[in-house]
Amino acid sequence: MNLDSNNSTIMKRSIIMNGPGRSKWQQEAKLMSSKAPIGVFDSGVGGLTVVKEIMRQIPGETIVYFGDTARLPYGSKSKETIIKYTRQIVRFLMTKGVKAIVIACNTASAFALETVKAEIDIPIIGVVKPGAKVAAETTKNGYIGVIGTEGTIQSGIYNEFLSKTNPQVKVFGKACPLFVPLVEEGLIDDPITFEMARRYIADLLEQDIDTLVLGCTHYPLIRKTIRKIVGDNVELVNPAYETAKSLKEVLLEKGLENDNTLSLDHRFYVSDGAEKFKRFANTILPCEVLETKDVNIENYS
Repeated sequence: MNLDSNNSTIMKRSIIMNGPGRSKWQQEAKLMSSKAPIGVFDSGVGGLTVVKEIMRQIPGETIVYFGDTARLPYGSKSKETIIKYTRQIVRFLMTKGVKAIVIACNTASAFALETVKAEIDIPIIGVVKPGAKVAAETTKNGYIGVIGTEGTIQSGIYNEFLSKTNPQVKVFGKACPLFVPLVEEGLIDDPITFEMARRYIADLLEQDIDTLVLGCTHYPLIRKTIRKIVGDNVELVNPAYETAKSLKEVLLEKGLENDNTLSLDHRFYVSDGAEKFKRFANTILPCEVLETKDVNIENYS
């Protein structure tokens, strides 16, 4: 395994194989530094909405981002495949000496978070639980809509978390499989995106929802389009804000928060289309992305 140096902090990580098909990563930390970066990943550009919120709420943190652009969308893939992808990406991020990981993908959070959490010993959080929490606190009439990928909606994970938070709420889910490809193609303010959003959301509006969870990190990028359709009487919940807040709490609890805002070396990696990703990232993030590197993520199996 690689030895990573991060501001004179040496992080040694080893991999333990527990039988065929099972991987467990164990960190042997000589010293865990608060200056180590945060690892964030998603199937593509959607996770940048979470990165943007982390940069706003915790400006002292350095980000290492991975977008699995070669294998998106995640929403139509099996749980077993998503766990495999997540393990590969976590392994890659750990070679970068990260002190914590954010799964900025609802599908991976739903299918793989609990599995991978048991296999590494650095903090790792997803986006589903924070989003469900704020939705339960926001609704007034108890009728909550959730839009997400097929995988996220079929998993029922939002229903599970919302019911635990408030057993009185009624949850109405709607899979929106075309949103991710439309966003990845840059069709943010496009008539096709508006028409698909109108079709997807119409059924939820008939249920008299007063709160709508944007249950995929790509969806805040078309928030304005969704707002036009739902009107002003439906609260839109973007889990990115609450996820960044949860991350900050975890870092404080572990004594890992970095308050240095000077010379932050954010790094961005993708599994395909680095230049396209870089152009898109520079329209979203508050910092300039000077370089994005391609990674053969299959090498981290």
